[in-house]
Amino acid sequence: MNIIETTLPEVLIIEPKVFGDARGFFFESFNQRDFDAATGTHYSFVQDNHSRSRKGVLRGLHYQTQQPQGKLVRVARGAVFDVAVDIRKGSSHFGQWFGAELTEDNQRQLWIPPGFAHGFVVLSESADFLYKTTDYYAPQYEGSIAWNDETIGIQWPMSDSEKSELIISEKDAKAIDFQTYVKNLG
Repeated sequence: MNIIETTLPEVLIIEPKVFGDARGFFFESFNQRDFDAATGTHYSFVQDNHSRSRKGVLRGLHYQTQQPQGKLVRVARGAVFDVAVDIRKGSSHFGQWFGAELTEDNQRQLWIPPGFAHGFVVLSESADFLYKTTDYYAPQYEGSIAWNDETIGIQWPMSDSEKSELIISEKDAKAIDFQTYVKNLG
């Protein structure tokens, strides 16, 4: 596997070795030993998730105040723009974001450690989004920061008209702004 560092030092792009020919392709999507060596960490993954969304669906920016989840994310079909935001109090990168396009063709994965908010928007007609988590989903601790928060300033790869037509859940439509998140930290 090839590891690409990002502007957020602990967030990594992982490119698996893909073996392809006229029949199709094969790649190892996860290997604990290789993941640990590549990231210099050891996390146990406890949950695998699969979501399918249509074009224009934006999910996030999600986090858990307790039981924070590290996520290893990838796209099996389609394309998304995936975003991680450092929301760890005291981090030198607090409030900074990184985004990458993950597609079925580039087969890249993004490692997002615990303590980051996460979200994505679907760029293709639909997308199958797969991710492993380091802790269990805990809805009682879940929060959401507004995808278009001006303080964070994520540069989503969409026109203004596409942004006005986004499909967002009721929960995400009620997301807090980053300044409220900061105030809630105490």
